[in-house]
Amino acid sequence: MSDVLTHGLGPTGVFLGTFTPRLDDKGRLILPAKFRGRLASGLVATRGLDRCVFLFPLDEFAVIHDRLRRAPLENKNARDYLRNFLGHASDDIPDKQGRILISAPLRKYAGLERDVAVVGMGSRVEIWDAQAWEDYLERGEDDYAATAAEVFDAM
Repeated sequence: MSDVLTHGLGPTGVFLGTFTPRLDDKGRLILPAKFRGRLASGLVATRGLDRCVFLFPLDEFAVIHDRLRRAPLENKNARDYLRNFLGHASDDIPDKQGRILISAPLRKYAGLERDVAVVGMGSRVEIWDAQAWEDYLERGEDDYAATAAEVFDAM
């Protein structure tokens, strides 16, 4: 069975698009319907980069964790990164309504209060404060083409 039918992600089989749900008073987020199938068996939420929260399906998190666990313990930068990435991580299984709890420390880190942007990033999902996401997009618009050239040249 294809990812489209199994996970409901669309023809590409990856997380795409931006959605703007709201957190409820308990810090719960209703996942976009398009993302629920892929995350239904479980996910890991952790500190992202640029003050957002990363959501990984369990299999994607396992791949990342496998890479991270190889980091040398004597490397201070590796230890610091692991402490932030894994020390703030939590695993969850969405409830029947597709809700997950974003922990208070993660909400504080990303400045999440009510209005959020849930952004599909291929293999992961990012959760941003809605205004921070808009500000990020606006700041980066002028550099979009230059960044694309740099990213593709590095591949």
